[in-house]
Amino acid sequence: MNTIAVSLFLLFVLVTLYITYWAAKQISNRDSFYTAGGNISGFQNGLAISGDFMSAASFLGISGLVFATGFDGLIYSIGFLVGWPIVLLLIAEPLRNLGKYTFADVASYRLQQKPIRTLSALGSLATVSLYLIAQMVGAGKLIQILFGLPYDLAVYIVGGLMILYVTFGGMIATTWVQIIKAVLLLFGATVISILVLYQFNFNLNLFFSTAVNNHELGSKILNPGGLIKDPISAISLGLALMFGTAGLPHILMRFFTVKDSIQARKSVVYATGFIGYFYILTFIIGFGAIILVGSNTDYLNPEGGLIGNNNMAAIHLAHAVGGDVLLGFISAVAFATILAVVSGLTLAGASAISHDIYANVINSSNKNEKKELFVSRIATIFLGILAIFLGIIFEKQNIAFMVGLAFAIAASTNFPIIFLSMFWKNLTTRGAFFGGLIGLLVTIGLVILSPVVWVDVFHFSEAIFPYKYPALFSMTTTFFFVIFISLSDRSSQAIKDKKGFQEQFYRSITGIGIEEGKKH
Repeated sequence: MNTIAVSLFLLFVLVTLYITYWAAKQISNRDSFYTAGGNISGFQNGLAISGDFMSAASFLGISGLVFATGFDGLIYSIGFLVGWPIVLLLIAEPLRNLGKYTFADVASYRLQQKPIRTLSALGSLATVSLYLIAQMVGAGKLIQILFGLPYDLAVYIVGGLMILYVTFGGMIATTWVQIIKAVLLLFGATVISILVLYQFNFNLNLFFSTAVNNHELGSKILNPGGLIKDPISAISLGLALMFGTAGLPHILMRFFTVKDSIQARKSVVYATGFIGYFYILTFIIGFGAIILVGSNTDYLNPEGGLIGNNNMAAIHLAHAVGGDVLLGFISAVAFATILAVVSGLTLAGASAISHDIYANVINSSNKNEKKELFVSRIATIFLGILAIFLGIIFEKQNIAFMVGLAFAIAASTNFPIIFLSMFWKNLTTRGAFFGGLIGLLVTIGLVILSPVVWVDVFHFSEAIFPYKYPALFSMTTTFFFVIFISLSDRSSQAIKDKKGFQEQFYRSITGIGIEEGKKH
């Protein structure tokens, strides 16, 4: 057991628990629980969003992919990053002007509340569940390797802390945990990158040529095509990563924590800068691991693979360049990363259950703020237990793939609905509900029929759907059915839905009528 790592880990937990205690005293109503009262600045929110986005899959997964495949491992980073200008240009301002707590507020603004909120909540919960699996597996493996604890116990620890943060501290605690974690992660990744490049006198030519010489693939690591070989899969994954970003419920929820649309846009600009810088660092870390870890027997298992698999490349590199101290720091930060992300995910899932389903579908005629807050806390406990359960079941599953799948659902269900509700006047309730539902079912169906589940899990000899990533097909399907059903809808509700567009569009652009952030 690494004493320094454990000490830093315990220190982080104590600090975050104190933040939760402080935040709990600030929560007086559902505004402060869901959105921190809309009182987070653009810069703070940008850091928190980047903290949300720089997950276990980003830090451990992408650096591991670069370590394994070289340049091609950046396909996830590039896809993630390209998604942010889309959020900035299309989503951030109208979302803040139209919504209050969840993106379902926006999708149902001029449509019937119950069916649209039900669909949005289902899309949110499906995305959140898959994302949670990736984070819980990452946390479990990390603690198992570093602290010598059993995998199941590690998952219980993460789940328990997550429930505490969200149940008592709400969005205020989650935001500050994410800000602290983002700063620590950016600092740690910068230190590793500087120490790696220092060994080559900051000569990038020497750095990459050494990596080429050390890798079994040789010069192929500088070429694309190693990770994804066919163009359909590449396009499909790219679409999922780009448009999935604009459909992630825990990211969209963050735009309601700032006081107005100006701060929402600032959030995206700051977040894009921090995330872009971070992905450059993961590139250096991945290639650094090829040189300093890949050929070092101290970090290899008897079979010749990396101890803890390729996801641990960044962790091993931290030890190689900075000894136990840096290893301890990075391990604690990696764990903090996971903890912060699962807190944000759980809050997004809980708000979908309490605000969208309970308050606006089940109990829409008798709204009670205290009851809604109570339901949200119960939902948090339920999602925490579910995350623990899923984390144990999917122990062997690939982290990057689970995140890719979460993005596929977000891009295929959440994004088309929210985009068309904002910008297409002919959208109807019937079109949005049935088109979105078809899109969700098609996405899940194609995943089950893909090689990842049909062959790897069910052990059939050949997959019915030949591609690992369904977004190209499922996203197209959703857009087609939403538009087709809306255009063929001649009901009285359809006429009403279409008439509401101009008022909605005016508010989305001007922000007139929205509540600004309030002090707690």
